[in-house]
Amino acid sequence: MSLYCIGDLQGCSAALEALLEKIDFSPSRDTLYLLGDLVNRGPDSLGTLRRLAGLGDSAQCLLGNHDLHLLAVWQGVHKPGRSDTLDALLQAPDRDALLDWLRHRALAIYRHGWLMVHAGVLPPWTVADTLAMAGEVEAALRGAELKDFLRDMYGNAPCQWDPALRGADRLRVIVNALTRLRFCTAQGAMEFGSNEGAGRAPPGYLPWFEVPGRATRHVPIAFGHWSTLAADGQPPTGLHSNALPLDTGCVWGGCLSAARLDSAAGGAGFELVQVPCAQARKPGK
Repeated sequence: MSLYCIGDLQGCSAALEALLEKIDFSPSRDTLYLLGDLVNRGPDSLGTLRRLAGLGDSAQCLLGNHDLHLLAVWQGVHKPGRSDTLDALLQAPDRDALLDWLRHRALAIYRHGWLMVHAGVLPPWTVADTLAMAGEVEAALRGAELKDFLRDMYGNAPCQWDPALRGADRLRVIVNALTRLRFCTAQGAMEFGSNEGAGRAPPGYLPWFEVPGRATRHVPIAFGHWSTLAADGQPPTGLHSNALPLDTGCVWGGCLSAARLDSAAGGAGFELVQVPCAQARKPGK
């Protein structure tokens, strides 16, 4: 049995198939953990979702910002973006079944000693906190007030976690942390204007995983979202302050990356597996 964390697919179904072939994936034996941004910007979001949904429990998928955006477009509470590549999916006969499956995915997973999120974890949150916060958003996504949640989810404020937050503000902070976070202050105030590499943090901000005293610093974390993380332009391939970035820019002409995890409880060991991706889009999120 092998366990793999896989970075952002963004509709690159051909790269996914090449990766599954390279690792000799067997759904009866192995488990995949997809770190969000399953769709959009790439050529085949429809095929990607069909493939992942068809794998059942052997593909555990997280939600990223692009996945949440898709749900908002589907529900008619947000307009498609100019760079979206979602038309085939939104017009497919099995659209509603696929997107109902999508809205039942998680925002955080803790398995085999690893915490998995799409973007990041705020400095004061423990693993238990992160899973609890994710659970609040998951309940909203699966509930009867789905449209209201998706309509209210957009925005950058509040930019900092406060346990006293309630309602839409509380859920928005959680969504932004788990699906959009790159830089924050030592106190956990988030910044959303920059998608540069870790060495180009705005003044007063740090990559979230480098905040001193971060509550999850002793727990290995696998995450995606940050394709520009490496300052030298090369795909990041190692742990950064016990955090493993796996978005290596597949949709931007980079590669699709998987980390085969050491299944020993609490182990932070991994082996990186990569395949090239033939996309040639201009980088951006």
